[in-house]
Amino acid sequence: MKLLSWNIQWCRGVDGRVDPERIGRVVRELAPEADVVCLQEVARGFDTLAGSSGEDQFARLAAAFPGFAAFEGVAVDVPHPKGGRRQFGNLLLSRLPVRQVGRHLLPWPADADHADMPRIAVEAVVEAPDVGDVRITTTHLGYYSAAQRLAQVEGLRALHAQACGHRAPPARADVSNGPFHWRPRPSAGVVCGDFNCEPGSPGHARMLASFDDGTPALRDAWQVAHPGREHDATVGLVDTVQWPRRFACDFIFVSQDLAPRVKALQVDATSDASDHQAMILTLG
Repeated sequence: MKLLSWNIQWCRGVDGRVDPERIGRVVRELAPEADVVCLQEVARGFDTLAGSSGEDQFARLAAAFPGFAAFEGVAVDVPHPKGGRRQFGNLLLSRLPVRQVGRHLLPWPADADHADMPRIAVEAVVEAPDVGDVRITTTHLGYYSAAQRLAQVEGLRALHAQACGHRAPPARADVSNGPFHWRPRPSAGVVCGDFNCEPGSPGHARMLASFDDGTPALRDAWQVAHPGREHDATVGLVDTVQWPRRFACDFIFVSQDLAPRVKALQVDATSDASDHQAMILTLG
């Protein structure tokens, strides 16, 4: 299974041009065999964003990936003054069969010192050949508030622990095929996206911390694929105005049971279609 994760900055490239179709072309160039594509910072109706006319990026990106099922995760949903909605969030695309999808609003505690926006995690359980069912979660954590970001990390950890607890059916599992029908959430999981923190930071360290209830800890897939090597930068390579310093703030975490299946993880260092660089994970 091959997965690409990328913060696409509402499809705005370093040239200032907003172009959802360019994002689709670049993804296919970087990972033509991608089974799952996880995109962060997707907009609809936000003509207030630089370079945007308010285009429906969710729809245009979905159309750019024929054969993929598209699942939106909207974190910001507000009225447009001229009618309709302004929405902002993440998009998960899969050409593998999808068993179930969850959309989880992450914690957003008040912070008197920092303004930020709500954040969401989109989860899809996909059927991956030769790997089995895998829970893919993509997200984009708070940038301005460290307190909110750490709370969102705790939210992601709680979702992982909950999923591990849902591996086996309860004593009274509903099998009616209605909305209460019990469906397993596999322990095998991938959590990817823009975490807005650096390797070794409190947020990154907390993602890797052990669980008090015995839930197997998450692993940084970069450390699994490249032990002892500093994480390749994901910002500051091509956009040196917004990011005058190179560092990694985008990560892919995997569950313990998937760690032996990590075959490769690369960071693209060439594309200028966003201010971030895409990450490509191969599981086998």
